Amino acid sequence: MLMDLFSLDGKIALVSGAGRGIGRSIALALARAGADIVVFSRTEEQFRSTAAEIEASGRRALGLRVDVSDPDDVRAIVAKSLEEYGHIDIIVNNAGLNPSYALAEEVKDGHWDQIMAVNLYGAFNCCREVIPIMKKQGGGCMINVASVAGIKGLYKCSAYSASKGGLVQLTRSMAIELAPFNIRANVLAPGFVGTELTEQLLSDAEEGQRALSLIPMGRTGKPEEIAPAAVFLASDAASYVTGAVFCVDGGWSAW
Repeated sequence: MLMDLFSLDGKIALVSGAGRGIGRSIALALARAGADIVVFSRTEEQFRSTAAEIEASGRRALGLRVDVSDPDDVRAIVAKSLEEYGHIDIIVNNAGLNPSYALAEEVKDGHWDQIMAVNLYGAFNCCREVIPIMKKQGGGCMINVASVAGIKGLYKCSAYSASKGGLVQLTRSMAIELAPFNIRANVLAPGFVGTELTEQLLSDAEEGQRALSLIPMGRTGKPEEIAPAAVFLASDAASYVTGAVFCVDGGWSAW
């Protein structure tokens, strides 16, 4: 009975940035919990690989190329998902980037704009498109993947931290607006996880040591250690959870 609350049987989930890292792990975990998945990212080879693995596990998968910073792209993939499956129950906004590990005064205009366009505006685009669908069908779940950097200061990551902090506040505001419609909105905030996104920072001896010093558990996380939290937030086990910031960070946020 208890474990039934974690089942996602019959659910349709959209996962952005699902071609690699945390997004891929989340997509696979949601599928293992019973959901059929729409995986989308900018790189066809990556999203096709994720979709193939989901289908091999016995679930349906639709892989699509999308630039989440382009509203027209997002409208098209949401319409395609609805046409294919008939409903959208879960959206995980995981697409993100950080091309700028730099002091604030050294951040380039183009890098700032690129980070905001994908990390914040991209998630907003996706949420905005699925909200009317979820309202019409009587409920849904939105999970925005931010970062502990969105609630804690992080050296040489002012633009990235600002984008993730904005995502936290966007989610909290939507949670208040959407609760009357049985739509839950939560933040999943990973700490330092070994992915391509953190490779540049962690490969630098000085900066890598600085990062590790912030983690009480003394190590970086793995993408597969983040994914179970997404399953919880997407499931009926979290039916009374909205507007929350769920940190999976080895203790970093406890400082």
